[in-house]
Amino acid sequence: MNMIVAYDIADPKRLQRIAKIMKDYGVRVQKSIFEVEITEMSFREMRRRAELNLEPSVDGVKFFPLCERCSDTLVTLGLCAVFPDEGTVLVV
Repeated sequence: MNMIVAYDIADPKRLQRIAKIMKDYGVRVQKSIFEVEITEMSFREMRRRAELNLEPSVDGVKFFPLCERCSDTLVTLGLCAVFPDEGTVLVV
């Protein structure tokens, strides 16, 4: 599966750890955004590693699947901004 991973990490040390984890699975397309092509098993591993390295009350990681049938399967970890449903356009 193809996916976009975006994160906002409050602490610089945790930020470096999360970035290193994401580099293990994908390609950085912006400072805190990675594009990954990943199997379901590798996704579970990547998600587990991210969960173990973030502080959920102040950090956030979002996984955006890039397929029509998966569009409703957004997974979020920790504190993540949520877009309003009406009239919102997201360009990735």
